[in-house]
Order: sequence, then C-alpha cells, then structure tokens
Amino acid sequence: MTPVLAWIIFSAVILVMLALDLGVFHRGSHAVGMKEALIWSAVWIVVALLFNLGIYWVRGADLAFQFLSAYILERSLSFDNLFVFLLIFNYFRVPRKYHHSILFWGILGALVMRAIFIASGIALIHMFHWMLYVFGVILLLTGFKLLFEKDKQIEPEKNLLIKVFRRFMPVSEGDEGGKFFLRKSGRLFATPLMVVLLVIETTDVIFAVDSIPAVLAISTDPFIVYTSNVLAILGLRALYFALEGLMQLFHHLHYGLSVILILIGVKMLLIDLVKVPTVAALLAICVILALSVVASVIWPKPAGSTPSHG
Repeated sequence: MTPVLAWIIFSAVILVMLALDLGVFHRGSHAVGMKEALIWSAVWIVVALLFNLGIYWVRGADLAFQFLSAYILERSLSFDNLFVFLLIFNYFRVPRKYHHSILFWGILGALVMRAIFIASGIALIHMFHWMLYVFGVILLLTGFKLLFEKDKQIEPEKNLLIKVFRRFMPVSEGDEGGKFFLRKSGRLFATPLMVVLLVIETTDVIFAVDSIPAVLAISTDPFIVYTSNVLAILGLRALYFALEGLMQLFHHLHYGLSVILILIGVKMLLIDLVKVPTVAALLAICVILALSVVASVIWPKPAGSTPSHG
C-alpha cells in the first residue's frame, strides 16, 4: 500500500465515522447517557485496535508497536484533560445537551492544529537533530510541573484569544438553541457556546505542546504519529461522557503521567547514547499507568476534599 493511499483510506474512515456520529446518531442536541457513551467509547477503541492490526499486516511489527505505544500515551495524557473540559463546562454553566456538539467541533479544530504541530515537530527534528534535546527538556519540565501541580485553575477571563474575540465580535446572552452564531437586527453575534468552543480549542493547543513532543519520542513517522493522535482524541470525546461522574476516582493518575513524561524526556535526551526498544517503552507506560490507577483505588480521595485534576 502506498503512503498516499494509506492517508486517503484513513481520512475516509474518520470522515465516515464523524458523519455517522454527528449526522445520524446525534442530529439533535441531547444529554449523552452512560450507555451511549460507553458504546461509542468501545467503538473508537475497536477502530483503533483494528487499525493497529492493519499496520501490523501492512507495515510490520515495529511500526505497529510504535502506533500502539503512541496511542496509549496520547490517550493517557489526554485523559487528564477531560477533567479540565468538565471544569470549563461547569464554569460557563453549559447545559449537558450541548456538551457533545461543542466537543465534536472542538476536536475537529484540534485535528487541524495537531496536524500542524506534528508536521512542524517532525520537520524540525529532521532539519535540526538537536531539537530532540529541546523536546526532551520540555517533557522533563512538564513532567515535574505536573508532579507538583495541585489543582487545575480555569481562568477564561485571562485567555488572550477570548479577549480579542470579544473586542471584535459581540456576544449574545443566551445559548440560542445551541447555535454558535446568530443574526440580530442584521448584525452578527456569537453565542456563549462559541466562547466555550474557543476556550476548548486554546486549551487543546496548550495540551498539544506537552503531548506532541512525547509522542515524537515514540515515533517520527508522520502517519503513525498523526493517526495515533487522531484515534486517541476521538475516542476520548466519547469517554468524557462515560467518565464524567467517575473522573475523581483516578486522582493519582497525574503522578503516573508525570513519571511517564519525565522518563520519555530522559529517553529523548539520551537518544544518541541509549536505544530504548519500542516494546520496552510500551511496557513501561502500561505498568506506570496501571500502578497509578491501582494507587487511586487503594488510597481513595477523602470525602469532601478539594477536586484535583487527576
């Protein structure tokens, strides 16, 4: 299979899945229930695993392990972001029936932004080998920051993009039936839902600055990096609704994620001295994540404690 054909097939599958998701199963705004969320989450996981199997058959075991490692890593790092999305929706008091629509369009924007980030990162690595060390330092700093970070703070009023947007675009008061824009007296207005969408988009850009270098430490194959990113974040949107009421259970997850980022940062810094097998990296990620989840169950958060981001 040629690289161009692989890109075409992947893009076609994703577009069909998104069209079914929004155009057929979620044509009207409604609150997504637990059963529906679990079904869609399972569907996206199956799609990712089948795709991984296809990579194994067509391109071999090494790239298949790279995809699986990148997929698990991106999904794990993004899991922490679900709590931030929940805080954003609570901050703006967005009705649950509009959560799906906002996350759908937010992720479409994220796919475009991540494609730009990935292409830029891979180009920099190919042009300047020393960029690997820069990415390694970024991951180390991010890992230590996450390790000692207590709570996520949502401060949309400090978001530069939102400030600029409000200056040039008037914002209506109500949600206006789930619309992002509307016209009043011949004048175009944005709705509060559009503001929420912009906050989601800019938040994902910040997340990508951390996660893309981590995935590039696993693989620099553009197809592997982008497809693993896409399938991970598409699956997480469904997982958001399934775990909305259970996210507090995994309050020690951020410790595991911080250790993973630190280890991957060290791996990048030592890349010219030590070659870490992809299978070893995959095993380390899975073990650390499992330990952090087990720790969350063994040592649950005290009742009435302040919510954390883990």
